[in-house]
Amino acid sequence: MPQWLKRQLLKAFQTKNRRQILLLNDCWFLYNEKQGGQS
Repeated sequence: MPQWLKRQLLKAFQTKNRRQILLLNDCWFLYNEKQGGQS
């Protein structure tokens, strides 16, 4: 997982921003698909 995405997720969880967590989760799955399904 890219460092920028980790920071964004941590910030979203700390502020309990549910909408941003869901958006970042979708971004991660799309990014992961584009990378060939690697972790």
